[in-house]
Amino acid sequence: MSCCYFASLDRSSNINMVMQKAIFFDRDGVIIDDVHLLTKISQVKISNKVIDAFTMLKEMNYLLIVVSNQTVIARGISTYDEVDIIHDFINDVLINKTSSRIEKFYYCPHHPEATVEKYKTNCMCRKPKSGMLYDAAKEFSIDLNHSWMIGDRISDIIAGHNAGCKTINLLTGAHNAKPIISDAMDLSKTPDYKCSNLLEAINIIHQLDQNSK
Repeated sequence: MSCCYFASLDRSSNINMVMQKAIFFDRDGVIIDDVHLLTKISQVKISNKVIDAFTMLKEMNYLLIVVSNQTVIARGISTYDEVDIIHDFINDVLINKTSSRIEKFYYCPHHPEATVEKYKTNCMCRKPKSGMLYDAAKEFSIDLNHSWMIGDRISDIIAGHNAGCKTINLLTGAHNAKPIISDAMDLSKTPDYKCSNLLEAINIIHQLDQNSK
């Protein structure tokens, strides 16, 4: 079991405990615009292409799960409750505009150089490690080998690759960022696909699903 904290959202129906497919998303730069150290709802921006992507996902047979490093907690500039409020807001927008929802937000509050001492640890949940994906797979009975990880950083790609998922790298700018600090940073790992935005990524997954039928 990984050491990540995760926020559970109320669900209106039980999950059918058979092996399911999932799409794992990084949060910042994938579902919402990347704002450095986002701490407020007023900073949340969801693009039209993301809305179109989630509208399309409504007709696809995937669990939708976020796995996110949240160093705002490790830095002491945000709390669990404040992060949860932002996630609830994101889900409310997606539900109202697309009828799709994020099944669960998993997030890691740790950092090896954290300002807040209790979060200063070399955990198993901080991407590029795959702890959050493994936790989700256990909780929701997810077949990782038939699932996807979509992210804008190489750490997302490594986490997805090591968990057995297919991966898509969004080329939104952060793909060129300096790799985060981690003993699991394996730069030999490369994405299965590259796209400029989330809608393109979902179109690839949809087309591959159609071709496999």
